[in-house]
Amino acid sequence: MQLFLAPECLPFAIAAVMLAALTAIEIACLLLGFSLGEVIDKSGMDDHSAIAGLLSWLNVGGVPVLILIMLFLGFFAITGFILQSLAQALWSPLPAILAVLPAFVLSLPAVRVSSRSIARIVPRDETYAVDLSDFIGRSAEVSVGPLDQGLPGRVRVKDRHGNWHTLRARAGKSEEPIAIGATVLLVDHVSNVYVAIRTPSDILASKNPSSMEQP
Repeated sequence: MQLFLAPECLPFAIAAVMLAALTAIEIACLLLGFSLGEVIDKSGMDDHSAIAGLLSWLNVGGVPVLILIMLFLGFFAITGFILQSLAQALWSPLPAILAVLPAFVLSLPAVRVSSRSIARIVPRDETYAVDLSDFIGRSAEVSVGPLDQGLPGRVRVKDRHGNWHTLRARAGKSEEPIAIGATVLLVDHVSNVYVAIRTPSDILASKNPSSMEQP
């Protein structure tokens, strides 16, 4: 704790606090039915900018930008504290301005490597890259809910290529609240919010032929 509050570790302490704040904000946003990461991704950027080139190298196409930011903040803070701990053990902590540069440089390849691993297990939220109507008529699973006629929840659905997408959705007007984990049918969309109903029993049965067998 003494090192965390030391002036020479201030940049790394700020990074750690920012990481905790972003994590809390994203969790709160998901509970309200939208994602801060989705908003950041949809904001876009100039493909010819230096920042865009750096993000491309960091695998921005494989994971959302928010995850890259959180990874960088985490590695930057950890690397900085380790550097200052080693410096303190050998002689004395480095001035903050001198410790920031190596921590920054060391964090970038760590973000690149870790983002590639995360991309294999974390589905991208890429609803803006496909036609909204492509998902109409598809079954989905409620991931953030329950779904009702109030604030949108979220559902997970596969496109025709087998890729997972996370969509904002509300229950249809005549539907009772639909619990998390329930299978729903996407029947319409208003802007980028889908209308979901409970999946009819005949569709569920067709997905599970064994349920149609007579004892």
